[in-house]
Amino acid sequence: MSLAEAARAVRENAYVPYSHFKVGAALLTPSGTTYVGCNVENVAYPEGTCAEAGAIAAMVAAGETEIAEAYVIADSPNPVPPCGGCRQKLMEFAKAGTRITLATVDGTEQVTTVGDLLPGAFTNDHMDRA
Repeated sequence: MSLAEAARAVRENAYVPYSHFKVGAALLTPSGTTYVGCNVENVAYPEGTCAEAGAIAAMVAAGETEIAEAYVIADSPNPVPPCGGCRQKLMEFAKAGTRITLATVDGTEQVTTVGDLLPGAFTNDHMDRA
């Protein structure tokens, strides 16, 4: 199954009773394994989980810590970029040049990189004196 197919499939499992805005994410690791996540809302809005965060949590729970590529899909007029928090989460586990494909359910795709999504990212290099 391709990353696009995996993200599209998991998007259907999103729990979105408030926004009705389903998002699916699929991550590929260097081992060739794909991890998926979908958004999970909560009536206390800040307590929800983004699709990207869910996929990252699944990857880490399985013992992997590097993203080789990611694909994010939503039903929107234009490809939806990850929120700021998810951009930082992606940067934690991916190199700046890692390919990220943002897509709509209608087939529009935008290819970018983690570095382009989060220029000037806060990284562990900033903590060298800690």
